[in-house]
Amino acid sequence: MNRECIVLAGGLGTRLRSVVADKPKCMAPVGDRPFLYYLLQYLHQQGITHAVLSLGYLAEQVIDWCNNTALPLRVSFSVEAEPLGTGGGILHALHTLEGNDLFIVNGDTYFEVDLPALQQFHITHQAALSLALKPMKQFDRYGSIQLDAAQRINAFHEKQFCGEGLINGGIYFTTANFLRSLALPEIFSFEKAVLEPGVTTGNFYGFISDTYFIDIGIPEDYTAAQLYLGAKS
Repeated sequence: MNRECIVLAGGLGTRLRSVVADKPKCMAPVGDRPFLYYLLQYLHQQGITHAVLSLGYLAEQVIDWCNNTALPLRVSFSVEAEPLGTGGGILHALHTLEGNDLFIVNGDTYFEVDLPALQQFHITHQAALSLALKPMKQFDRYGSIQLDAAQRINAFHEKQFCGEGLINGGIYFTTANFLRSLALPEIFSFEKAVLEPGVTTGNFYGFISDTYFIDIGIPEDYTAAQLYLGAKS
């Protein structure tokens, strides 16, 4: 089965500037390779055959590295002329896809979700959009997500201390047709304009995956990624 994925890799990485000052976040070194290398390896292992990199800040670094590296899957590029927000970056990248079904992953997050299982979950629940959720304890860096008994998302909670809960792991499955049907602006936040309003429609579902998760957006977790992913080199 042909599986396509949009990788959101256009962020500025301002919180990582103290340790990675001159690179986009996805190019932050982990061992002797950029973080993006490990993400693409994971996508390949999960059956992704075509990844579209949604790029903005220092896009030429990413393109140059991809063009000079033996990659395990086919890669295309969708480059923003101006910052479009997470949602605008996704819509811009839809033009580079070849099919309708798609995964979306954050380019600064490594979450070992079983992607075929996520896709089957989405189909079984007849969802419009499915999110991979990570169970966490003792956290305040992320908002939490509430599910009903059928694993339908019925609330997104703002960032606050949470003793135990589910967070958005930054991996989604949906269709290009669904996203195009929303009549969204050119520049927008995917979280604010799509995810949060989607609670009222009742067809967004949460797929729980208690697997390895790391977000390299802050120096402490970037250091943790060095240890885990560096061992995979």
